[in-house]
This record gives sequence, C-alpha cells and structure tokens, in this order.
Amino acid sequence: MVKISITILSSIVVLFIIIFSIDYLFFRFLFWQRLIVNIVIVLLYLVMFFKFIDKE
Repeated sequence: MVKISITILSSIVVLFIIIFSIDYLFFRFLFWQRLIVNIVIVLLYLVMFFKFIDKE
C-alpha cells in the first residue's frame, strides 16, 4: 500500500514539474497553446501511467 502511494505521489510531482517547466520556458504568454499542450501532456502521462506504472 505504501509503495503504491509513493509511486503515485512521485508521478504526480513529476507531472507538475514537467508542465510547469514547459509552460514557463516555451508558452509563458500564449494562453491557448499552453492549454492545449498541458492537456496533451496530461493525457500522454495518464496513458504511460496506466500502461507501465499501474501494474497490479
């Protein structure tokens, strides 16, 4: 149980770091492009999470 919680927590932290860094570096003043890229990043991350990390 604790291992699963640590895995999920660490993956969420990594997701936020990726989103924040891409927003800040590339799309700081472009709202719609930033929104679209954030949605794509989250969807790709969810697919990767359920495919590789969430093996129960």
